[in-house]
Amino acid sequence: MLGANDGILSTASLLAGMVGSGAAFDVVRTAGIAGMVAGATSMAAGEYVSVSSQRDVEQADLALEAAALELHPRAELAELTEIWRRRGLDPDLAAQVAEQLTEADALAAHARDELGITEVAEARPLQAAVTSFVAFCLGALLPILAYVVAPAAGRYAAVTGGALVFLALLGAVGAALGGAPRLRAMARVAIGGAVAMAVTTGIGELTGAALG
Repeated sequence: MLGANDGILSTASLLAGMVGSGAAFDVVRTAGIAGMVAGATSMAAGEYVSVSSQRDVEQADLALEAAALELHPRAELAELTEIWRRRGLDPDLAAQVAEQLTEADALAAHARDELGITEVAEARPLQAAVTSFVAFCLGALLPILAYVVAPAAGRYAAVTGGALVFLALLGAVGAALGGAPRLRAMARVAIGGAVAMAVTTGIGELTGAALG
């Protein structure tokens, strides 16, 4: 969702600035496509590095936990018991649960209950990078297509108006998925998008006037 929002807003702002500068159709279109590729690649690279760092930390934590289980099994069992006791189990039942989990897979039990590392939440750098790349491209394509298909006199309105509609829709979807108020989320992304596009339009107009 965030990648698509970034793709829409950054590309629409770029196109708005280029249109404001008075650039030709082919130049604006090329800039939009270049901006899409650059933004998506940057997002993917940043996500890969970030999640890779997270994975390294997780692996280091697991290595430390494995060493602790080997050197201090009783202390680790007591620690796991205390975790379950704090979750609401009585001491005897917490001890039984901890013992059974330890017998089944001690490292997996501590990874999940002590470190918060599960198979579902495990860091996957490549998956994160690809997802960010695709999401950004899908978002960026919307203002680019709006610019390409709109008539010459309505290209600016198509890009900016379309971007605001797309941002508001994504804001509503994100709010619905998270159980947050939809109108507030829609207003927040739409207002932020409008400000960003207004600023880039103004800079484009000033730059175009200066170059002219």
